[in-house]
Amino acid sequence: MNRPQNLAELRRSGWVSRPVKDEVRSNAMARMAAGAPVVAGLLGYDDTVLPQLENALLAGHDVIFLGERGQAKTRIIRSLVELLDEWAPVVAGSEINDDPYNPVSRHARDLMAERGEDTPIEWVHRSRRFGEKLATPDTSIADLIGEVDPIRVAEGRYLADELTIHYGLVPRTNRGIFAINELPDLAERIQVGLLNVLEERDVQIRGYRVRLPLDVLLVASANPEDYTNRGRIITPLKDRFGAQVRTHYPSEVATEMAVVAQEARPFVSEDIRVTVPAFMAEIVAGITHQARRSSHVNQRSGVSVRLSIANQETLVANAVRRALRAGEREAAPRVSDLPALAASTTGKVEIEALEEGREPEILDRLVRTAVLETWRARIEPEPLRGLVTAFDEGLLVETGEDVPSARYAEYASLTGMRAALVGLGTGEAPAELASAIEFVLEGLHLAKRLNKHTVGGRTTYLGRG
Repeated sequence: MNRPQNLAELRRSGWVSRPVKDEVRSNAMARMAAGAPVVAGLLGYDDTVLPQLENALLAGHDVIFLGERGQAKTRIIRSLVELLDEWAPVVAGSEINDDPYNPVSRHARDLMAERGEDTPIEWVHRSRRFGEKLATPDTSIADLIGEVDPIRVAEGRYLADELTIHYGLVPRTNRGIFAINELPDLAERIQVGLLNVLEERDVQIRGYRVRLPLDVLLVASANPEDYTNRGRIITPLKDRFGAQVRTHYPSEVATEMAVVAQEARPFVSEDIRVTVPAFMAEIVAGITHQARRSSHVNQRSGVSVRLSIANQETLVANAVRRALRAGEREAAPRVSDLPALAASTTGKVEIEALEEGREPEILDRLVRTAVLETWRARIEPEPLRGLVTAFDEGLLVETGEDVPSARYAEYASLTGMRAALVGLGTGEAPAELASAIEFVLEGLHLAKRLNKHTVGGRTTYLGRG
């Protein structure tokens, strides 16, 4: 309420107009000087993407982000709005956020000519200075730049009147940030319409001798190779972006786990308590990393981090469903819950197999490899020699979805099992013990120390003798 309400008050307040790129640069510099990231909530990009982005912002460049699906391109773009000043003054009633010191629209110029220093001022929040368009083949120049509004013509204005123009998304984001997602999907003839925006910083409306010198930071996203062959970015447009930032998937399983912990929806319920052991979270992230290395998965389409997130949520959901069926109030995902991930994995990876119907086999191999690598990283095999010997002497252990957690407690005291459980940091809750015991046994099987027979939902571990 204490902000200036007209042009005279704005001048007396000492407010200084500055281009949007200078505004973003200044706020980015303040964050860097304070040791804060220019974009919060990004994991695994500290030494790769963020330095490139910081350089682009300091240089005042328009930016295009290249990367496969699920690499946080849209999140980065939307987070840039936080680098704008929280509030900015505009000429009241302006459709294109006219700068009170430098109006460009006919409405603002006429109002200031009529009212002078009494021209009313409005304050817009930075969230209103961000525009975004998902590029689709049917996107038109009218959507982005503008077109004649027949309603305004019908109201009695002449076609030659600039006030008959209905401004598109780009002019309406004047003095802000405009983003185009999936830029290759934009028809090439429409991409041509953006050339002036990026170079001359203006737009030209069809049929009018009007040029609007815009103040816009333009950012875009695209796949490095559009594997669906939907389109391409025309060379003159690509040349006009000052910076091209290449995103990537998490290079380490630990980073993938941190992303999942940050993004996956937590399961909250008063009826049941859910615990996700660290080794199960690592298996989920490991499955994604195995898919990114597999020759049977189309790497051009990418394997999104969304796969890890969806798999984690599915794994928890299956554990909860199993616990509810058993009448238990605690749930922890087990190895026997992993088959449920087929539903959340199949739609997120593109399997390339020479033979039809091999998808389940390939997915199962990814899961088994992830379990074995996690087991080898977390379990010392030497203390388990006594446990293997017990199996060779006739010990049988049954596991499965229908085996209640309390049943596993008797296996915790087996020779060598306790040492493995301590190494895993497992709590004493039955659900956590059951999860850890299944993990130890499955790892021994995959390491070819035990045999395993599965019938229906029941699995029996036994010696190899």
